[in-house]
Amino acid sequence: MDIHKLSKIIESAQGKIKSDKVIKNVKVVNPISATIVEGDIAIVEDYIVGVGEYSGVEEIDGKGYYATSGLIDAHVHIESSLCTPKTFGEIVLPTGTTMIITDPHEIVNVSGIDGLNFMINSSKQTALKCLFMLSSCVPATENEESGYILDSKEVQKLITDDNIFGLAEMMNFHGLLNLDEDVLLKLVHSINANKVIDGHGVTLRGKSLNAYKASGVTTDHECTTKEDLIERVHCGMYVLLRNGSAAQNLKNLLPAVNLRNYRRCCMCTDDKHLDDIIKYGHISHNIKIAVESGFDEFCAIAMATINTAECYGLKDIGLVAPGYKADIVLWDSLKDFNANTVLVNGEVVVRDSIHIYKNKDNIDTGLDKVSNSINIPNITTDDLQIKMKSNKANIISIVDGDLVTKKVVREVSVNSFGNFEYDSSKDILKVVAVERHKATGHIGLGLIENYKLKNGAVATSISHDAHNIIACGDNDDDIVLAIKEIERNGGGITAIKNGKVLHSLKLNISGIITDSSSDYIIDSIHKLHSLAYDELNINRNIDPFMTLSFMALSVIPELKLTTKGLFDVLQNKFLEVSL
Repeated sequence: MDIHKLSKIIESAQGKIKSDKVIKNVKVVNPISATIVEGDIAIVEDYIVGVGEYSGVEEIDGKGYYATSGLIDAHVHIESSLCTPKTFGEIVLPTGTTMIITDPHEIVNVSGIDGLNFMINSSKQTALKCLFMLSSCVPATENEESGYILDSKEVQKLITDDNIFGLAEMMNFHGLLNLDEDVLLKLVHSINANKVIDGHGVTLRGKSLNAYKASGVTTDHECTTKEDLIERVHCGMYVLLRNGSAAQNLKNLLPAVNLRNYRRCCMCTDDKHLDDIIKYGHISHNIKIAVESGFDEFCAIAMATINTAECYGLKDIGLVAPGYKADIVLWDSLKDFNANTVLVNGEVVVRDSIHIYKNKDNIDTGLDKVSNSINIPNITTDDLQIKMKSNKANIISIVDGDLVTKKVVREVSVNSFGNFEYDSSKDILKVVAVERHKATGHIGLGLIENYKLKNGAVATSISHDAHNIIACGDNDDDIVLAIKEIERNGGGITAIKNGKVLHSLKLNISGIITDSSSDYIIDSIHKLHSLAYDELNINRNIDPFMTLSFMALSVIPELKLTTKGLFDVLQNKFLEVSL
């Protein structure tokens, strides 16, 4: 800000001179005062200077639309959309999202600082405002094998960088509570840099939660129950209400949100596939769900705008009011939440629901440094045998619509060699995690139920958070074929049936995203989903590939599978499959 700009803002706000741009004839929604005021929005450069009656050098007819501040996703991994930040912006801007708080730990787990720089550079190509958190857990814990290790020394060097907004979700709460020196140093460096620290405190209650909050953590997006939300708000935390593709906790949490605590609640997606964003919306979908559930529309909008801005210390973001950035969305109604026009920093980037911003394609993103990321030895069916001591086994039980799994014991079939054998009468499948960064040959083997696949296998190089290859099938030949198909494509997702590749989505960037068009991604995802449900009979109550991708994340209870083996999250130890 200089004195010339400030003088122009003051005179324009008083109506003494024309504003640069005025949006005429709109209904301005203020979620704090719970009011709607009809009038004009005056803009000078990238700031709103007034709401009332104004004239501008450029005037836009708002046609009676409802105007709110641009929506903010309080926590998202862009990589889960399978596309680059540039493409992600093209998709979410027309839904009304103008800013995201993003953690690139998916790509950092694979490609390290090269991956982080790629995401930052790609984000500069889009009008979407991307605030990058520095990944705190790469790998998520010592129980996972990632392609990179981001330790406290690197955090100390990077946390003060202008491109880094804060420290991302602290998943390693075991390390935090047990005073792991490297974990504590990451927190100390972030606190000393005056940066926000995001949380990931699944299952934490009581004094453990107190210690977690006291360590500097300010948010949590892992609430699944009303009790979780209430206790975290009581601790002074912000709760990020999540509605993604696999984890859809918003509806369960809304009954705990009321007029006394809603200002401590924000909206997020965490992980959401591109096709779901296009079909349902982005943060706009969160608001719509809340309103359809009988929630006050002003409160719902606040949780998607000003609450998130205040949570992250963004003093000039989140309201259509004087002195705030001109990030504005014009909605057709406060029921359907279909965005007609979107402005970012006073520039129209979406008109008639169509993305019109000209992306900056002349930026070197460093694509060459994040390619060719699949590195595995030759794998055969012999490598996939699970030796059984008895016919009882520890099983990963999938929970519909959630990332949490249950640890159960089931009777399984055992062949004449003493190995697990698939029994078509039982819904118990083999799941395999293959280390794919350094060709160590490490393979984790486990059993899973409620996935329901039949007559084939699926595999993906997306497996949170270390992103090794994870595969599941009812026969070893198809599992091996699926793994080799991922290797052949340099990463991606594939579906196999009876020895035949049905379809594959190639992900050329770190094996988890692609620079191909959104149309290619969506078409492939639709095909894969249809094949998963119709040809392979996978459980229709889950997202077949995103659910599978979370079966390797050893920080979400109860039982998960890493390349080191079957892991009991609650007991913090590895288990044998066979009892």
